[in-house]
Amino acid sequence: MAKTVRERKLDSPTARAKLAASGKPYFRSIDPGLHLGYRKGIRGGKWVLRRYIGDERYSVETIATADDHSAADGLEILDFYQAQTKARELAAKVRGAAAKHEPLTVARAMDAYFERLEHEGSKSIVDAKNRAEMHILPALGDVLVVDLTRERIARWLKDMADRPRYVRGKAGKAARALPAPESDDERRRRRASANRTLTVLRAALNQAFRDGKVDSDVSWRAVKPFKEVESVRLRYFTQDEVRRLVNAAQGDFRDLVNGALFTGCRYGELAALRVHDFNPDAGTVFVAQSKSGKARHVVLTEEGQAFFRQIITGRADDELMLRHADGSAWGSSHQLRPMAEACKAANVAKAGFHIFRHTAASHLVMAGVPLNVVAHNLGHADVRMTTRHYAHLAPSYVAETIRKFAPTFGTVQPTKVVAIGGAQ
Repeated sequence: MAKTVRERKLDSPTARAKLAASGKPYFRSIDPGLHLGYRKGIRGGKWVLRRYIGDERYSVETIATADDHSAADGLEILDFYQAQTKARELAAKVRGAAAKHEPLTVARAMDAYFERLEHEGSKSIVDAKNRAEMHILPALGDVLVVDLTRERIARWLKDMADRPRYVRGKAGKAARALPAPESDDERRRRRASANRTLTVLRAALNQAFRDGKVDSDVSWRAVKPFKEVESVRLRYFTQDEVRRLVNAAQGDFRDLVNGALFTGCRYGELAALRVHDFNPDAGTVFVAQSKSGKARHVVLTEEGQAFFRQIITGRADDELMLRHADGSAWGSSHQLRPMAEACKAANVAKAGFHIFRHTAASHLVMAGVPLNVVAHNLGHADVRMTTRHYAHLAPSYVAETIRKFAPTFGTVQPTKVVAIGGAQ
């Protein structure tokens, strides 16, 4: 909703009476490229609209009579605030009419979608823009939305999944292609990524349809995403592996690992925590910055509360809670090397730092914590993602009943051979 603008010289008949009569309006900016003006004559004034039309040119038109001598009626006679509303409405109609005469390409639909995401402060805009830049705009950017067919979008989706994966280059370097997917798991990951890019395209096209810029949404609604590509079992550390990793972690990285295990927070969330985010009375950690954009309170176990009490003792409220030994913040990629070193020293398979989030969630589920409670602690928007990744670990009535009543055949002989390395 547009913000109402205030201007002491114009906002009342008494204030405007002090102005000198002039053929040149007194203008006040109310939106980017949009001004509301008051042109004062000998017998009263008129409200005028000035709109920027490009190339350093403006369009000026009279929109109503000012309420200098008669009460505002909301139609022909307007006060300062009513005039603002009408000015915005007229400008919107002009923009809408102009848009109807311009061909709507996929690129223009994407631009409008990104504009809305920026206005809403959406955290997903970075990923959406990257997907558009890499996959949507090169293939479909110049295509008119009305020319999109189900077959064309489906072919684009398949081609995207079959192509090699590209890794974005560092500053000044071009993206590089990785080998084409060969294994079943690589193909699954490429299809899952293609599905997420299709979701971005659909969101932009749906917005264009809702805004009346296109008459039908049948073509993209009819495209089916790849099935059963998200049903992957996530890896997690066993309790034995956790103990070995914590023991192997060095210095300040050990605190970071413990923080991840006790909260299930993402690396970026942990790096942003301040001392005052821990509430010892409630036994929670407050996460203000999250991937979803929503803040949350993470409930801690007794062990987790004890850990956070230890690391904040004697420290100022606004200090970073988890930091390097020199007091500096954990930055982008700072966790990669110590994580690799800890895995090697602990003799566990190499993994990224994000596995601690999966480990925390997996052990909560296996302990019988309801999935909706785990979803809350993780900051998931709803229980669907939590169910997809962790439901197979939850104690179930079926499994418990089978293990309780099923017969024992006695065909497995005891052995003294013990697995090494904490195999799952």
